[in-house]
Amino acid sequence: MSATVEVSFCVVSTGKRELLVRGLDAIAAERERLPFVTEAIVLENASGDGSAEAARAHPAVDRVIELTRRGGKAAADSRLLAQASGAFVLLLNEDSQLLPGATLALHEDLKERPQAALAGAALCAPDGSPQPCAWRFPSAWTALAGALFLHRRLVVQSGGQHTRRVDWCQSSALMVRREAAAQVGYLDEDFFVYSDEVDFARRLRDAGWESIHVPRARAIHHEQLSNDAVPERRIVEFARGRELYMAKHHGTAHRLAFRWLTALSYAIRALAALIVPGHSPRRYLRHVTATLFPGRGEGIREAAQDYNRRLDRAERLPR
Repeated sequence: MSATVEVSFCVVSTGKRELLVRGLDAIAAERERLPFVTEAIVLENASGDGSAEAARAHPAVDRVIELTRRGGKAAADSRLLAQASGAFVLLLNEDSQLLPGATLALHEDLKERPQAALAGAALCAPDGSPQPCAWRFPSAWTALAGALFLHRRLVVQSGGQHTRRVDWCQSSALMVRREAAAQVGYLDEDFFVYSDEVDFARRLRDAGWESIHVPRARAIHHEQLSNDAVPERRIVEFARGRELYMAKHHGTAHRLAFRWLTALSYAIRALAALIVPGHSPRRYLRHVTATLFPGRGEGIREAAQDYNRRLDRAERLPR
């Protein structure tokens, strides 16, 4: 592009073609309203479901980065941040759909706050109900709050009507100041998925930057971890990412206290789910075991490795 790009829309796609197209439609509508130059890039994470073709054909997309083998979300976001042209990068999941005005709200609030590196949108479910999307950094104290059922009051930082400083925001719809991201080396690719944005925000804060939550910027998020009765691989990977974050930023005693208090919180919820309609005791119990033994089980990383091996075998077959 000849003009300077202000905002790059960057989407990671991994096998949900219909949601991807819906999200790209929302990006197209946003781009038409903005008073500055934008671009849209899709990183297609070896889906094999026609997502790459759909992205290339979509009028909102300027560039498609098509991977031949599936990788992790942190690596994908880091690649997008490094290759984007905009001063600001709006990272989006394929299951995120921007609502009108979200991009401008995030951009305005980051421009007004030169020390802010990250701005998270308010997320809502498809039925419009709000989803928690900004929190305090994980610690033994936040785990204790969860065990005491004080999590929403003491740990969740999203909500309200006004932009405010928070510890970290979910990366489903997260605008990033690219200068700050480059300063800290982007996301840590040791995180395959989950807790990568927590570590990113923590390293940015340690470097003197801030994160903000912007309630007037809204996006629909088709959340995956809580949709299935027992989403085994996601629960395992979620626990792994959380454990890696604690190992990086806390000592052994603090990490173990966090682990046991978090497991206790899930165990209490498993008991409550026996009598509370609409909750799965089995799912909470799987969170207990994954939390206590984060090195066990197969997560999304192994699923991607299996998928890549199948691709390798298919390529070696005679044609």
